[in-house]
Amino acid sequence: MATDKLLTTVLGLFHNIHDAPKTDQILGTTVSLLATLTNPLNISLLTSHFLSAHAIWHPHAIQSQTCLRVMSVFSTAALRVRTAEVDGRLSHTIHGSEGWARAVARGADDRSARWQHLLCLTGVLTGFEGSYRQSLSPAMRRTLEYAVARAASIALADAKETNTPEPTRTAVAVALTYAFPLLSEQARASIDTDALVPAALESMFGIEGLDGGMFIGANVNKDLRLDGLGLLEWPQTSPSFVGLQHVSSQPLVRSLGPLAKIAAYAIENAKSSQLVLHAQDSLLNFSTQLMQHWRANRLSQLEPLDAPARLTQKTAQSTWPIMLQTQKNIMFACAFVLQAVVSRTLQDSHISGHQRLATITASKTLLILRNLHFISSRPGNSAFQVYSFIYLGSVDILTKDGGACVELLRQMFPPSASIGQVPLNALDRVLDLFYLSLAEHLPLSLTPDACETLIVRPAMVYISPNSGRAMPTLRMVELFEAAHSAVLSVLCCPQNAPLTVKLVPTYAEILFESFPRRISARQFRMATKTIMQIISPPFPISATHPELAETLLEMMRFRADTTAAKIPLPPGPEESAAAVAAQESGELAATAAPMSEQTALVLAMIDSLPFLPLSIVEDWLTVAAISLNKVEDADLREVVKQRFWDVLASGEMDVERAALGVAWWGTKGGREMVLFESAHDPTRTASFLMSGAIVDEVERGSKL
Repeated sequence: MATDKLLTTVLGLFHNIHDAPKTDQILGTTVSLLATLTNPLNISLLTSHFLSAHAIWHPHAIQSQTCLRVMSVFSTAALRVRTAEVDGRLSHTIHGSEGWARAVARGADDRSARWQHLLCLTGVLTGFEGSYRQSLSPAMRRTLEYAVARAASIALADAKETNTPEPTRTAVAVALTYAFPLLSEQARASIDTDALVPAALESMFGIEGLDGGMFIGANVNKDLRLDGLGLLEWPQTSPSFVGLQHVSSQPLVRSLGPLAKIAAYAIENAKSSQLVLHAQDSLLNFSTQLMQHWRANRLSQLEPLDAPARLTQKTAQSTWPIMLQTQKNIMFACAFVLQAVVSRTLQDSHISGHQRLATITASKTLLILRNLHFISSRPGNSAFQVYSFIYLGSVDILTKDGGACVELLRQMFPPSASIGQVPLNALDRVLDLFYLSLAEHLPLSLTPDACETLIVRPAMVYISPNSGRAMPTLRMVELFEAAHSAVLSVLCCPQNAPLTVKLVPTYAEILFESFPRRISARQFRMATKTIMQIISPPFPISATHPELAETLLEMMRFRADTTAAKIPLPPGPEESAAAVAAQESGELAATAAPMSEQTALVLAMIDSLPFLPLSIVEDWLTVAAISLNKVEDADLREVVKQRFWDVLASGEMDVERAALGVAWWGTKGGREMVLFESAHDPTRTASFLMSGAIVDEVERGSKL
């Protein structure tokens, strides 16, 4: 009788709106009643009134939180019923967990909407079957799964018919984020994916979701202040940080990953190809808004590795990491959805069958990645297969149409190329980095004029000596390397031979001016090796301008033998970053071989040997060996010796050059020069000779 009286009281409370504590009490009492009522009719009655209660669904309630709380009521009650059944305390009138589930399902009647039925059924399903509990028979679970899928589809259809998307979309999104992992493939296939695509995306980017990314924008600026040391402080009690935490705690944002997977599933299985394109447009609009909001935030001026040094310790350990993690979660969610878009682009004949439409889709995908690059460019954020698939898949589609490549590069063309200066804004440098990295993949699809205008010109902003005044941060190192890679990719294209002849002397001069102050030994060797490949056989330029290869080698030899510093070089920003990352992960950092400016130049000469014309291979083997012996430090000299041996013995040379190398090593004094510093070494002490002995000790001179 006490239970019946409590039921009557709760049913009466459902009709009025109460304050938060009283509402919490009503929800708790409802859970208790659902788990303890022994009459199935009363369970159905309570369910029916609860789903339509004004006390729960009042206008001031946050829809996503209310939906989650309603689901939790049924999930918790189901879990208690199952526990009572296992313990033998469940009334026989209920007929077990399945009887209780049927009684609850009967309460989802015409008093409430389909989206409310979905919340009820999802709560029952997660309560009985979540966390691998397997409380229901296979037949009952299958019935419940299909009921959830059908309720979701009908709810979306009703919302479309009545033109009232909310709160249906929010309820469907909240319910499916919990129910989807429990649904079989057959049950998932019965969901109306065409209706689910816009519902899922609107839930992700709408007011109760990410809300256009406003929470990372200019509202943070008014809460930033400088301490006595000039460090930025963003207090945990500031309104902007509290707002960030509030958004992050919302059900749809907290479950952003599962929600993104649902959106991706819907996109992959949607019947309409047009919905895929609309989904991509939604992502593009959101990513554009997100980047614009971040640009307005003063924190966007912080370089990834420099941030701890410019923030107070408390900010660097509390508020700043939460901002970064929130942005990282957003990027991962967008990546899941983009993966589905790219997959459909490749597989859907309605998209891939029309080249113009396919390249437009690929271009939009790359624009989205560009907008998110302020997140993905941070160390480790883009090192996952989904991102690589999206990026490389889109590039592959784009390169099939040279006109589309030109159009996209013009759309992204960095302002820094127009003014010829490195941008002061950190976000602009991030966008330039994305541009240069993308441009590296496109020269084969462009004309020489387009390559010069759209790739070489922006790259020269970062390569030219004038850019050396910029701070040598890790970001600037990345930009410098990306610019070099972009230029080298242009020089490598056979159709750009006239442009290559024009650029190589200037580029080589810049390369030597930049090393070792602005470019690491690794970068220098990679660049010179690539240039030597370009100006050596079988490239046509080696026939029209045969002097280029030896000119570059002479520049390296002369500098190595005269002005190059012989002390070991300090680690560059990239090596320091790798060491920091290894320390943070608890791993041992890889120790790089010692390197000086002199040894880097000699190693660059040795790296070039496999590409030289046959007529000069033997001469430059000798010159390289002589330069090797001029390295005074034994440890540094040993590094060069090992590399010399690798080039000769590891198969880097083709058959003809390898034969010349073997002959030089075995019968022409190469072995003695490299290992024992004897033959052709002008610095060694002359040996005692008989009168009239014939000596060949003339050092090879410059051919210039």
